[in-house]
Amino acid sequence: MKRRLAAILAADVVGYSRLMGHDEMGTLTTLRALRAELVDPKIAEHMGRIFKATGDGVLAEFPSVVNAVACAVDIQRRLEARNPTCQRTARSDCGSGSTWAMSSSKARTSSETE
Repeated sequence: MKRRLAAILAADVVGYSRLMGHDEMGTLTTLRALRAELVDPKIAEHMGRIFKATGDGVLAEFPSVVNAVACAVDIQRRLEARNPTCQRTARSDCGSGSTWAMSSSKARTSSETE
């Protein structure tokens, strides 16, 4: 069994259930566009790999914590640039379906068989 160190990034939309209850189609449209135009490309750009996607979030694996944190910061900055009136908080809550909360990247050991 071969072991390797990986950094995991967890990201999800803040207030997703509330947003879906208010405007389901608009929320889904915005979420799909953000994933296609920003989140997924940034994860790939920082050498990450999405290994789980849920309705409002993703889990991505990176070869290093540096890559994962750089990706999270890059995504958050670009989200804030899209919505400059955003009130910056620890979770970067901005509303309108375009807010993603990024957890701290944590290194973990994952096992792979050859």
